[in-house]
Amino acid sequence: MSETLDLIHIRRHLHQIPELALHETQTAAYLRQVIETMPQQWLTIHHIPSLPTALMVKVQGSQPQRCIGYRTDIDALPVTEATGLPYASTNPGKMHACGHDIHMTVALGVLNYFANHQPKDDLLFFFQPAEENDNGGKLAVEAGAFTGEWRPDEFYGLHVNPELSAGVIGCRNGTLFAGTTEINVDFVGKGGHAAYPHLANDMVVACASFIMQAQTVVSRSVDPIEGGVVTFGKLNAGSIRNVIAGRARLEGTIRGLTQAMIEHIDQRLQAIANGIATSFECKVNVELNQGGYLPVENDPRLTVPFIQFMKNAPDVDFVETAPAMTGEDFGYMLHQFPGTMFWLGVDGHAPLHSAKMTPDESAISKGVTAITEFLEDRMTRK
Repeated sequence: MSETLDLIHIRRHLHQIPELALHETQTAAYLRQVIETMPQQWLTIHHIPSLPTALMVKVQGSQPQRCIGYRTDIDALPVTEATGLPYASTNPGKMHACGHDIHMTVALGVLNYFANHQPKDDLLFFFQPAEENDNGGKLAVEAGAFTGEWRPDEFYGLHVNPELSAGVIGCRNGTLFAGTTEINVDFVGKGGHAAYPHLANDMVVACASFIMQAQTVVSRSVDPIEGGVVTFGKLNAGSIRNVIAGRARLEGTIRGLTQAMIEHIDQRLQAIANGIATSFECKVNVELNQGGYLPVENDPRLTVPFIQFMKNAPDVDFVETAPAMTGEDFGYMLHQFPGTMFWLGVDGHAPLHSAKMTPDESAISKGVTAITEFLEDRMTRK
């Protein structure tokens, strides 16, 4: 069996078969096909019955003193690709616009290296479905996937960054990505004729008042050093211009760099909703759904030596990055297991989630090298 994989070919094939959360059937089958071409003497492949598109692969260490986990996400986005590439998505309306095809390819490269060079410690590779939606990491934990011999002592994972040069490793101690919470607010009053507002209870006005007060949460209730975001992107109310709306529905997102901050914003918005209900004599129902999208908080005991290694590695370009308000369900994993998430620069000409996202594929081999060298160094330390 060949020790090398054609990682560019693998990435381009994965790019052509993007699938949405919990429907990554083609992707999972192709991943297994590639893994089965590797030497198998130290590999064990495991499936999670309740998550059929998830894939877990364990590499048996020669003298294991720990189990090191490495996670990659495998799902795509509902985006219609506009890159014009010859290997563009063949699944209409779906695209790896967040770089998960790069994530998977790097993971396969690292796995292949250790399938050919037995590691000292046990390694656990988790090919995770449903990162973009449905919090696949949380689902895997709740399914008991990481128990017994499949429980990692620490977890690592990366995310591509088109704003960094290809192959650059970026990281920081503490929070790397924000946590996110979906917020839905329903207002229920009484509809009526536009000419007789005193006989109705206008929920457009109530909703507008809520929106304006909600904007003061971040500006006046959040420490400006810590930061937070409250964005309402969707509002539905009414049916015609001359009828007062008796109902309104508001949908948005909350983001914060710590779980305590997210919970603080949640509480303030609930308090505002209670006040609106009283002042407008209506019903206001607030629905908050965080799921598995907790802040990605890197563990200092593991992140400090990770950063030190990357800074000193002669063939790695490292930068310390600022926290980002993007969300990632690896945050849930890091609240279950100590670990570190980091950026891999891909020098893209379009941002993440863009229909024109085109990463520089030279980042793949650089990422594989940086991660394999780090893991080998990590396994020499107590």
